[in-house]
Amino acid sequence: MNVGELRVLWRLLRGQPQNGSLAERLTAFYAPQAAHYDNFRERLLHGRAELMERLAPPSGATVLELGAGTGRNLGFLGERVAHLGAVELVDLCPALLALARQRTAELPNVRVIEADAVTYQSTQLFDVIYFSYALTMIPNWEGALHNALTLLKSGGKLGVVDFYVSEAQPAAGLVRHTALTRWFWPRWFGHDGVHPQPAHLPTLRRLLPNHELSEHRASVPYLPGMRVPYYIFVGNKPNRFEKVLVSAKEYT
Repeated sequence: MNVGELRVLWRLLRGQPQNGSLAERLTAFYAPQAAHYDNFRERLLHGRAELMERLAPPSGATVLELGAGTGRNLGFLGERVAHLGAVELVDLCPALLALARQRTAELPNVRVIEADAVTYQSTQLFDVIYFSYALTMIPNWEGALHNALTLLKSGGKLGVVDFYVSEAQPAAGLVRHTALTRWFWPRWFGHDGVHPQPAHLPTLRRLLPNHELSEHRASVPYLPGMRVPYYIFVGNKPNRFEKVLVSAKEYT
């Protein structure tokens, strides 16, 4: 274990401060570990590369990440990033955004913006919007999802990868976690301001009925034998024609 990992673990053990605004809490928690953030979380935040492959934004596509942190997730697209249209990376934590600006300094199509995912408004709509391990950190996550959908073009893709726990009685075809799993992980991560919960998947599936969903388990650093649940979700926003059809069916 190197000094960087020790610093990250120390901050995780201390937990996220309870006082102040969300931006202040994030800054107090992440600023001391920002330089070592990506190295540690490569082993913790699984499924990010797969999410980006599923989203597969084509050349010229406009892309928005809400809760972008250091901008690491954009790197999973490799050389394709340079061929995208406008890309916006939005987060509330200045310390992490400073790393995102360094990472994207040679990419003129990428803007790094300090803003709240719930209230952020852009001058354009996007072909692809995604959250990577961000919804669990946003208190008003439903507001963030609704804001994302207002910024997403008709027919565009919304992607999410994150920790979660299932409902006690999930819908048919979905994974059901044990009572211990549903109890343990929200308490383990809650200390650090991360809140896995059962409401994410039902909400996403309701908002975007046309979707692909996969549920997984992954190892956790320094917790041998423990496997945390996470999901990968990609949904398509209905286009205007589909909306008309849905509305018509509701009245027949």
